[in-house]
Amino acid sequence: MTDPKDIAPESTAARVALWRALHLEVDAEPHVLTDIVGLRLLEPPDDWRERGDMNPEFTRAFRASIVARARYIEDLVVAQCRNGVRQYVILGAGLDSFVQRHPELAGSLTVFEVDRPGPQRWKHDRLIATGYGVPDALRFVPVDFEAGDAWRNALLAGGFDPRQPAVIVSTGVSMYLTREANAATLREVASFAPGSTFAMTFLLPLEMADADVRPGLEMAAKGARASGTPFISFFTPQEMMDLARANGFAHVQHVSATALTDQYFANRADGLRPPANAEELLVAMT
Repeated sequence: MTDPKDIAPESTAARVALWRALHLEVDAEPHVLTDIVGLRLLEPPDDWRERGDMNPEFTRAFRASIVARARYIEDLVVAQCRNGVRQYVILGAGLDSFVQRHPELAGSLTVFEVDRPGPQRWKHDRLIATGYGVPDALRFVPVDFEAGDAWRNALLAGGFDPRQPAVIVSTGVSMYLTREANAATLREVASFAPGSTFAMTFLLPLEMADADVRPGLEMAAKGARASGTPFISFFTPQEMMDLARANGFAHVQHVSATALTDQYFANRADGLRPPANAEELLVAMT
């Protein structure tokens, strides 16, 4: 019998999707990201907003971080598409909704969602059931990471063209991987065609986080340990950039929460902003 946990979306993926929807409900305009697709796919009970991990005040900073990183990456992908890039790879795609919210790019961008087979089947079926459908521009690439499947081989089997540049993205993943596993991912992506861009998030050491969000991060780390998926890797920005350079990237950039605040949260009356020194971004180019 198939374990339901092997079919349903990861709890972290579901939480992120609900936080994106919560941003529209509890945060003032202008909204950084408009996304209710994951909420529609999940179709949670009516009392989902009353869950402890949906508390508007407690999740405020983390919610801001989630929508900030998503908006930055989306802007990056759209800009690269305008520059002629035609492939977008999402590692650990979860409930990502880029395809559903950007139908105007269907003719010019192929999106490869790499994730575990069970959750992908669930998402495929929910996209059909909710009327979004599965356009030709969306390619599901099932990979059993725990079994050691090679995601690049699966990507090629799914129609990815290794001769052409791509944007490759990995968010909310690096902290669960060893340093060597993160290095291996960097090496893999660094071998992609010239003109490719890799964007990934990384978690700074917890003691570096703003004092107001440190308890929440420590609680998240404790929950991750309890669920059998502990946080393993933490990097300072310099360590992350050095690791990228050591594994094949010549051009690397650290995108801080402060930079995201300046770009997307300036002049807000409610003071909403992503926390500094928590989860930040590396952008590297081949």
